[in-house]
Amino acid sequence: MAAPIPMLEGYKVLDFTQVLAGPTTTRYLAEMGAEVIKVEIAPNGDISRGVPFIRDGRSAYYIQQNRGKRSLCLDPKKPAGLALLKELVPKVDVLVQNFAPGVIERLGLGYEVVRALNPKIVMCSISSLGRTGPLADRPGYDYIGAAYSGVLDMTGFIDRPPVFPQVGIGDISTGVHAMGAILAALLYRERTGKGQHVETSLLDCYFSYHEANVQLLSASHGAMQPKRAGSHHYLVCPAGIFNGKRNPVLIIAGIDHQFPYLCRAMGQPELAIDPRFKDLPSRAKNAAELIALVQAWIDSLPSDDELFRLLEENRVPHAPVLTVEQAMNHPHLRERGTVRTIHDRQFGDFDAPTFPLRFSEYPEPLDLTAPTLGEHNAEILHDYLGYDATRVRQLEESGVLHHGEH
Repeated sequence: MAAPIPMLEGYKVLDFTQVLAGPTTTRYLAEMGAEVIKVEIAPNGDISRGVPFIRDGRSAYYIQQNRGKRSLCLDPKKPAGLALLKELVPKVDVLVQNFAPGVIERLGLGYEVVRALNPKIVMCSISSLGRTGPLADRPGYDYIGAAYSGVLDMTGFIDRPPVFPQVGIGDISTGVHAMGAILAALLYRERTGKGQHVETSLLDCYFSYHEANVQLLSASHGAMQPKRAGSHHYLVCPAGIFNGKRNPVLIIAGIDHQFPYLCRAMGQPELAIDPRFKDLPSRAKNAAELIALVQAWIDSLPSDDELFRLLEENRVPHAPVLTVEQAMNHPHLRERGTVRTIHDRQFGDFDAPTFPLRFSEYPEPLDLTAPTLGEHNAEILHDYLGYDATRVRQLEESGVLHHGEH
């Protein structure tokens, strides 16, 4: 039986992104079979090539985010470099860039230029704070978006400063939002023949994560104030992290139909009709007292295993709060391929998160590798533009093209 054709096979992407948000977008497109030309600015390329962990000059971070791409390293500030890029634009379906607002225009590849070269192109711009508005010109990263969106203020304990997230939630999720916009624009192009410019930002995406806070504050005219509440939800109780014997334990049983399940697990079914805890507003008002009762019950049990047994038997949503090491070695994540060992020809083997989407017609992940700097210079210019070896060598000698060992 023939292997299924990757869903985006035949689509070509010109990728001007670096570090995380943009490379997530283009990596996911590559995971679905698109051909991605990663344009790396000479002489050093994507700055993530210098992000740890590094072995023999090769970055595991770079490998993780850039598997499946072909590297073209050049100097776009040289006229010949810009001309080369303009020759490539008509050959691709998608252009993705995550420079600060204004940079791609100063390079000579703003949307108006790109659209004139290729009216059917889908161009995607990813930024920290958006391409328009009073904050647009400010430099920014993931956590800048988290701060401006109010999301950072909702993390941590009320009597301490907000905590600093140690994962790239904003970058990666913004990359996924951008991927969705690109796929929608490609579908629109299939129907109309028209390309377009799509945009998203870390700030826009972060602000959309307020599933309750914004409407709560607005609809109540300020009577209900969202607040960070440490290890427990400020609105739903019990819903938070309790102390277990081995690991902290997350229990979410604050919704009215679930709270009686927890009461049964605790051997205290009467709590479900106690006036202090009879409904969601009552439990939120008396949260400290209820949290103490649940923690006392957990403390009375002989082990976490007994706690999990009781919670499972009564269908109470819960989970141990695993460390990164525990999570990456969990049999569930291993069986599903959520984490798997990837091989790099220079770096060797290491574990990494993998493509999180599943398709019935596309069951197995592609065998992808990350490029060395400028590895595909000659190949890309030959395949797309018909350049011969002599012309490529001339571009290298004039400093337009660069390449490296890692």
